[in-house]
Amino acid sequence: MLIDSHCHLDFPDFAAELDGVVARARQAGIARLVTISTRVRRHGEVLAIAERFPDVYCSVGTHPHYAHEELDLSAADLVARTRAAKVVALGEAGLDYHYDNSPRQAQECGFRTHIAAARESGLPLVIHSREADAETARILEQEMDKGAFAAVLHCFTGGPDLARRAIALGHFISFTGILTFKNSTALRAIAAELPADRILVETDAPYLAPGRYRGKRNEPAYVVETANVLAETRGVSFDDIAQQTTENFFKLFAKVPRPATTDAPRSTIPLQTPAA
Repeated sequence: MLIDSHCHLDFPDFAAELDGVVARARQAGIARLVTISTRVRRHGEVLAIAERFPDVYCSVGTHPHYAHEELDLSAADLVARTRAAKVVALGEAGLDYHYDNSPRQAQECGFRTHIAAARESGLPLVIHSREADAETARILEQEMDKGAFAAVLHCFTGGPDLARRAIALGHFISFTGILTFKNSTALRAIAAELPADRILVETDAPYLAPGRYRGKRNEPAYVVETANVLAETRGVSFDDIAQQTTENFFKLFAKVPRPATTDAPRSTIPLQTPAA
């Protein structure tokens, strides 16, 4: 089996055919999907999708783009929302210095609040970090000194220093379709060297469609493409990557139940064509 550890099923891109998107993921052997929260005040929509499908779970949190809009949310507020059965993680939260849609001080404040909630709840934090390697590593190291917490650096595009420091803290690193792009040589070099027990795959759908789907809307079934390239990059079989990343997922997202049985993921997906 494979897992899409990060997608956004509540986004308008999927509204017209959400049932089909989830069905195609199942057809491709994707056993679990985690749909990720970007605004706590709209979390009800995310949770409703997770509760609608038995193989879909969700997080709760505020994306750094919207950190300034939800600064009044406390760690206790976040922890209270994690008590819902289908909420299995915090985030995504962190730092985005590429767009700077939210003041950097607000992003850091929100980031630290989510870390506190992850520490208190015992659930993993899904971290967004873009063009903020040094600052992300600094905050993670400072916060780890206050007490341990679990986390994954999602859609990793950082440099080797951030990867090294995150791994040293016991965190995980997740790869999207960016890993499949021709100009991602440096990223593949990092992926090749990471410990096997610290890697995950995801789509970040509807964004970042991999491989032969590039330029189209992404969807969870396409995580197979990223897993294929990750296997090639690390010099192992597709089955090895599928098994390893799935084990890693259940280790990190421990609240998600394992399926009793599932079809094996397919390295080549005979999917029906999604709607445009």
